[in-house]
Amino acid sequence: MKKVLVTGGLGYIGAHTTVALMERGFEPIIVDNLSNTRMEVLDGIAAITGKKPQFFNYNLAKEADVQQLFSEMGPVDGIIHFAAYKAVGESVAEPLKYYQNNLCSLIYLLQQLQGATPPAFIFSSSCTVYGQADALPVGELAPVKAAESPYGNTKQVGEEIIQDTCKTSAIQAIALRYFNPIGAHPSALIGELPLGVPQNLVPFITQTAIGKRAQLSVFGSDYPTRDGTAIRDYIHVVDLAEAHIVALERLLNKKNTTNFEVFNLGTGNGNTVLEVVQTFEAVSGQPLNYQLAPRRPGDVIAAYADTTRAAEVLGWRAARSLSEALASAWKWEQHLHEKSNA
Repeated sequence: MKKVLVTGGLGYIGAHTTVALMERGFEPIIVDNLSNTRMEVLDGIAAITGKKPQFFNYNLAKEADVQQLFSEMGPVDGIIHFAAYKAVGESVAEPLKYYQNNLCSLIYLLQQLQGATPPAFIFSSSCTVYGQADALPVGELAPVKAAESPYGNTKQVGEEIIQDTCKTSAIQAIALRYFNPIGAHPSALIGELPLGVPQNLVPFITQTAIGKRAQLSVFGSDYPTRDGTAIRDYIHVVDLAEAHIVALERLLNKKNTTNFEVFNLGTGNGNTVLEVVQTFEAVSGQPLNYQLAPRRPGDVIAAYADTTRAAEVLGWRAARSLSEALASAWKWEQHLHEKSNA
């Protein structure tokens, strides 16, 4: 059974990917400092899979913690690196927090992989590296533009760090550029679990619908789009998790053609914020209290993926619809509400 270190493995995408790894016969080892999640996520993973993965509580932005982790866990076959702060708005307000955490953790991890046969390395990147693309859908060969936010810049620089390291080492890496992950596991035992006020659209929608938030703000109603609101490519988190397994197996089976590859992960379809709101109202039966608000710094007008490369090279396509993703997110929110009121 191949061992895979999942950094940030109790986070939103990390937890779903951990489940997908276990379902494919891998043995995940989770490291998380619990800065943006809770320990109960580990119980959710165990409830779904029937087994609790090994867990380490370390801060990867501290070099000593990374060294201690590697000495304790022993050799692994792969690393999927999720551990990073990820809120665009917060990164604009607190840039140094993002640069210190997101870049130091990556550097310290890569420093541990300088042996003759380092583990396969999957990097959690983002479509934010494209900025506001010149043409849509955006493909992997589109120019990487000046980032619209410090968060986006950490992903750009992160990719550059990995690419430069691959040139001088035996590391084999794939960067996966996500578009907008939403939804939850169909069991409703794990899902998006923001601490405090959500920074992402869908948990704010579900929290408003359940009564936890008084009103949803739709940031920007004057964009040059079909209804004036921003367009994004919303991908079900379970589809996204499965793509990580496909990418990891590509490296483990030595199918990669270069030692640093890049793939977009999205549906290939763009939806406006108001379309997401209306689809949620349709699948949940819940009317949403929302208001149109000014644009938010750091947001681009529109972003959706050209997924041709992932389909042709990885053999992966998103299989789940926007309606399915929103229905699963609502089921998860209802599960959280029932637990809190039990």
